[in-house]
Amino acid sequence: MSGSSRDAILSRIRHANGGRPYDPARQAVVDARLAEAPPGVIPARGQLDPEARLALFIDMATRASATVVRVSNYAAVPEAVADWLRQNNFPATLRMGADPRLAPADFGATALDVTTGASSGGDLNALSHAEGGIAETGTLMFVSGPGNPTSLNFLPENHVAVVAAGDVVGDMEALWSTVRSREGKGQMPRSVNFVTGPSRSADIEQTLLLGAHGPRALHIIVVG
Repeated sequence: MSGSSRDAILSRIRHANGGRPYDPARQAVVDARLAEAPPGVIPARGQLDPEARLALFIDMATRASATVVRVSNYAAVPEAVADWLRQNNFPATLRMGADPRLAPADFGATALDVTTGASSGGDLNALSHAEGGIAETGTLMFVSGPGNPTSLNFLPENHVAVVAAGDVVGDMEALWSTVRSREGKGQMPRSVNFVTGPSRSADIEQTLLLGAHGPRALHIIVVG
């Protein structure tokens, strides 16, 4: 759209709602909203006590074709990963990042062949740590960085996601607040991805196909 066309459209909109270019009062409203980042309408669905919220998250994630297991601490994560791979007859290989939250997880105690770093597309299994979970939809939030390369979320066939029980919140807005408070106002990770279940598509003849744009399987390990 050319500048003159855009200006003409915006001019008609301003005329319709009684506005004028560079209106100080309207600009102040915009500036305040950007500065405060107020939340929108928050559904009541996820506003539950922690255990009920976690139960809703697990239920919704399962409905989205993910599998979920709970472990008491990070030390139990390696065996949980090995168990899931073995139960599904997947190779005992794993590509993962270097998230410091996984430091207590000793993968050397398992028979898994573990490599670290971003995936180039040749890995069958990957593990990453989610920033948090959203109870109302069973969704995971992943933020990019050396600890959790984004390629691990999408390129391997099978994705194992670790999330702390205390990081499962009721709604998306609560997770955005967590990221903002950690990163600082105006600073965000290079990418933020929301994942609900394994990749799927029914674009061709309305036939559901898993793994259309990413992993065929998503296994969630809830810690705590």
